[in-house]
Amino acid sequence: MKIKVVQIGCGKMSVYTMRYVLEKGGEIVGAYDVNPKIIGKDIAKVMGSKKNLGVVIEDVKNIRATLKSHKPNVAIVTTMSLMSDVYDTLLACAENGVNAITTCEEAFYPWNSSEKLTKKLDKVAKEHNCTICGSGYQDFAWGNLITSMTGATHKVTKIKGKSSYNVEDYGIALAQVHGAGLSLKEFDKTIVPANKVDEKIFAELVKKGELLPSYMWTVNGWLCSQMGLHVTKQTQTCVPHTYKTDLKSSTLGITIPKGYATGMSAIVTTETKEGITIESECIGKVYGPDECDMNEWTIYGEPTTNVVMTRPQTVELTCGTIVNRLPDVINAPAGYFTTEKMERSHYHIHF
Repeated sequence: MKIKVVQIGCGKMSVYTMRYVLEKGGEIVGAYDVNPKIIGKDIAKVMGSKKNLGVVIEDVKNIRATLKSHKPNVAIVTTMSLMSDVYDTLLACAENGVNAITTCEEAFYPWNSSEKLTKKLDKVAKEHNCTICGSGYQDFAWGNLITSMTGATHKVTKIKGKSSYNVEDYGIALAQVHGAGLSLKEFDKTIVPANKVDEKIFAELVKKGELLPSYMWTVNGWLCSQMGLHVTKQTQTCVPHTYKTDLKSSTLGITIPKGYATGMSAIVTTETKEGITIESECIGKVYGPDECDMNEWTIYGEPTTNVVMTRPQTVELTCGTIVNRLPDVINAPAGYFTTEKMERSHYHIHF
């Protein structure tokens, strides 16, 4: 069966997801975006192809009216990073009975940050017999890679991870979520407040879905779910990064002054009933010329194991995971079905 895909969000990530779908034998049957500069153009213009592909980018406002007419098997959503931002898009997919997978980082495991929105999507998706989920780089590098390591470990006492990525590669929404370009005073006002509250208020923010979760917040929840761990306490801390000189940001369209936030570290610590602690840190920032992506995790216990990935191509790995996951999403049970319940992502030569 040829997989028919609708692309929602035709920015930087879609250049890869659409090409990967086509090269694996899939078909792009529709595309949507909010940018008036590309609406009405063939997707080839976004992909850098000289030959038109016969798919015109539509205004996402029309998605409910036209989505079903494209008869897709699945939608790829590459837009924003928070569930509150992608909710309407995912809901439109669910209402039309269209399976959907998104690079939205919170969507990876939103049960511990936006439970109300996730339950609504779960209900509608089940009513219309389709599956909604989040995936991407974290599915591989912060999820299944780590649990594969624990599967070779006799006794785990602690899991500690750190991963860095250049926000320039992912678009303006992600850069802004990381506080890139803010003065340190602005960073303290806009990014830090949710992390400077006592435990009771913190829990209320999570319950109401008003917490601004870092990417590792949902990763820790995903890891605990797959490993059968029961969370007793989870906290996060956000710390700004600066650089020694001014840095140009093509994504933000500004020069970030020396001493301003180029991004941030978000550190999430999870304690469990089983005594295993998970401490994970993600570093998202505008890179200086001497900085690069990295991913490092250590499983402490018997034995202690450390794995380091230097210069992982996070954009390509994100999009490769999304596209390889398409058959899994199509075949998964209806509802909001997170990927820790699926098989590990497999390589597909051809759909």
